[in-house]
Amino acid sequence: MRRVDAVSHSGLAGGATHDDDSPPSEVSIAAPLSKWPTLLLLALAELLAMSLWFSASAVVPSLVDLWHLDGGDAAWLTMAVQVGFVTGGLLSAAVNLADLFPPRVVFAVGATLGAAANAAIPLLGVGFGVAVALRFATGFALAAVYPVGMKIMATWTREDRGLGLGLLVGALTIGSALPHLVRGFGGIGNWQFLMYVVSILAVGGGIMALVFGHVGPYSLPSPRLEWRRIGDALRDRPLRLANFGYLGHMWEVYAMWTWVPFFLAEAYRASAAGANTGAAATAAFAGFGAIAIGGIGCVVAGISSDRWGRTWTTIASLVVSGACAATIGIWFSHPIVVTIVALIWGFAVVADSAQFSTAVSELAEPRFVGTQLTAQTAAGFLLTMVSIRLVPAVAELISWRWAFVVLVPGPMFGIWAMASLRRSPARERLAGGRG
Repeated sequence: MRRVDAVSHSGLAGGATHDDDSPPSEVSIAAPLSKWPTLLLLALAELLAMSLWFSASAVVPSLVDLWHLDGGDAAWLTMAVQVGFVTGGLLSAAVNLADLFPPRVVFAVGATLGAAANAAIPLLGVGFGVAVALRFATGFALAAVYPVGMKIMATWTREDRGLGLGLLVGALTIGSALPHLVRGFGGIGNWQFLMYVVSILAVGGGIMALVFGHVGPYSLPSPRLEWRRIGDALRDRPLRLANFGYLGHMWEVYAMWTWVPFFLAEAYRASAAGANTGAAATAAFAGFGAIAIGGIGCVVAGISSDRWGRTWTTIASLVVSGACAATIGIWFSHPIVVTIVALIWGFAVVADSAQFSTAVSELAEPRFVGTQLTAQTAAGFLLTMVSIRLVPAVAELISWRWAFVVLVPGPMFGIWAMASLRRSPARERLAGGRG
């Protein structure tokens, strides 16, 4: 099965490792568990560790006042993480980091270093410039968490790999939302509290991965990162279309995650609800829900993709998310309705994420899958920097109410790409011929 071997090399940081993830001299902390207990605990570890990604974004209202930031400055608190993640991912892929050390150790070290960089911001009382550098370091460390977790998952799954990928991306999604939940429960007026709590959770995730994150029976050594083959992402038409679909998705998803909690806070503040003392906490909980519900969407899309095909699943997700981006501003003055629309948007905006990577793994030559997935991920996360920065700039020009219309071209482009891929003969290579 071509896809089985291919996708185990997914992500930025190289491929899955050896059949045994421990060198002979290493004493295992815990005996390996069976498949689904391992995957569920790995998903929980990923959830906790990835809470670092948006920890600073969740406290933007406090940091804007503390450091006198404008929208562009605030965007760098997330953009720096994106740059750090791509940099760390390319470096780890170049040296095949996940083959040099057991993946669960790499995961644990990455989560711990990311937590240390995150906690240093309040602990050291740094200013904005140093905070951006520490956010870069956080993203750099997370390149040893998210891709490596995906690799461990891939060593446990075959025909149900779409579900497995959906489970891990769902965990990432809920983890990305977690800082907003912490903020609602005590971080409204105490941003340092939120940063410390999230760092502790990330360390816990690293420990969990170290103890339980053993590789499964389908692991393979990583192929070398072939820099000369990166151009195949554009030269090969099926790969190009799958990558275009992914780029359309990425244009939208991280900008939505970064700014929809702030958008909801503005909506609640501008409404009659803004007079209530609990409005900020309510908006924080709504922001958490709008991102976290995507975890359910990822699992649903994983099942749908394996059963009905990658292209239909991604097109449906892009249609719903693009419609929400275009219309959410209509309901800005009605906090309850705008929250419902945000929940629908959050469900759809990330549901298709894992399926683009799975599609690339099915379309690329097996020996170059790792290279193609590295190119896809790097391009996608770099593109997010543009849309993350663009949303607050548009908000300054035409208000937050209509700021998200700038994201609509992304899903439109993605729909065109995936519809074109579905019409091509290459669809027979997707999802066992289901397209």
